[in-house]
Amino acid sequence: MERLADRLDLVNHWTGMTVRWFALIMVLLQFAVVLLRYVFGFSSIALNESVLYLHSALFMLGAGYTLLVDGHVRVDIFYAAATDKTKARINTFGYLVLAIPSMVALLYWTWPSVINSISMMEGAISVGGIPAVWLLKSLIPAFCILLIIQSLACLLRQIIALRSGVDDRGAQS
Repeated sequence: MERLADRLDLVNHWTGMTVRWFALIMVLLQFAVVLLRYVFGFSSIALNESVLYLHSALFMLGAGYTLLVDGHVRVDIFYAAATDKTKARINTFGYLVLAIPSMVALLYWTWPSVINSISMMEGAISVGGIPAVWLLKSLIPAFCILLIIQSLACLLRQIIALRSGVDDRGAQS
């Protein structure tokens, strides 16, 4: 199970290593947009939308990596003081009942819209913008699949932790 979890982790690891560059490109592009507008008096809707596309891709494709590195927001009222076994139970519940089913549902309900958008090559958001709304919409299934993959990897690790024999006091049983 550990080896399978490691292989699943690699998907989001490499995605995260690639997508992180979108942040730098997005900042440089936004700087160029501001410079062009206020210094040279030039404005481009497509250039502005490219920042939006990069921002969308960064967050949608980077969500699985964020889960991999445990960077998601938690409500730590009870979790912080919990034992390792209790944390593993909470996490197992979260992956099985919340994360995976919600991603499957989102994938199921958005798939027809995404396929429709791709099949008609849905155009620009604004006149003069990037003619690829279909590309933005295709980030939704990618987001779902990457989070499902990472949730499965994390779930496998929680199952391993629960089977390891550590009791609620943290002692080996």
